[in-house]
Order: sequence, then structure tokens, then C-alpha cells
Amino acid sequence: MIQVLLMALKFLSRGSMKGEKVGLSNSLRANMTPGSIFRILLRFFQLILGIVVIGLYAQDLNRAHKAGVGYDSKWMYATITGTLASFWAIICMLPLVKAWFLFGIDFIVFILYVAAFGVFGKMYIKEDPEGNGGVQRMKNAVWILLVNMLLWFVSFVYGAVVFWKYWKGKEASTMIV
Repeated sequence: MIQVLLMALKFLSRGSMKGEKVGLSNSLRANMTPGSIFRILLRFFQLILGIVVIGLYAQDLNRAHKAGVGYDSKWMYATITGTLASFWAIICMLPLVKAWFLFGIDFIVFILYVAAFGVFGKMYIKEDPEGNGGVQRMKNAVWILLVNMLLWFVSFVYGAVVFWKYWKGKEASTMIV
């Protein structure tokens, strides 16, 4: 009995069975495929640019709050879209989340960015800033929205392709049985 306990403690202290070379570095290296590296980088850029959108639009909301003026719904929409996108990007970066399975959420975020780009693009793309820093900031923010929109479209397409390949493989394996 004591010998079994000692063997169990030895096993737990090593974290693997004898001859098995499993460790954090080996496990990470084994799971780092080109697809997972692409996914992590894509989600990282989505997170960063989502935070940029929040910063660009929330400062106008803060300015309106300090002035005692009501919030503009367009700026609230852009800020909420950036927040939702950032939150979803964080969730999708977690190693155990199969984000490709929920590629429909990427499509929803893509549509949210399409709407934001349409609204602010119509307002600011043709606008001449004439030295106004706020207008120039909003013109730049429109292009950030466009990049976000494209990143979320890429993640949607990537997720849909991986999902399709996964289910195609499932069908093939069930047909063999």
C-alpha cells in the first residue's frame, strides 16, 4: 500500500508516466500549428483594433458626458461594437475554445462593423477636416473600422472553412462504419 502511494506521488511530481516526455513546452510546441498561430495573431489584432475603436469613439462620449449633453447613438454603437468584438476576440484566443465552431458570431461582429463603417464612412470620408483635429480623428477612425471589418470577415471565412472540413471529415468517418 505504501509502495503504491509512493509511486503515485512520484508520478504526480513528474506529471507524466515513465518514458513519456510531456511538459508544458512540448505540449505547446505540439499544438502550435500554422493554423493556430494564424488564429492567435488574427484574434490578437482584432483585440487591439477593437480597443482602438473603443478609445476613438468613447472619448467623444466622455466629452459629451462632461458637457452634460446626451450621448450620440452612433458613437455609442461604435463603442459597443468595439467592446463586443474585443470581448469575443479574448474568448477566441483561449486555447480550449474551438472558435471555428462558432464562426457565426464572427459573422455577426463582421456585420456590426459593416454598419459602423457605413454610418461613419458616409459622415467622414468626404469631409474636409480644415485643421479640425476631431474631424481628422474621425476620418482615421473610419479606416480603423474598415480594417476591423476585414479582419472579422477573414476570421468568419476561416472558421467556416475549418468547420466545413471538420464536418466533412465526420461524414466520411461515419460512412466507413
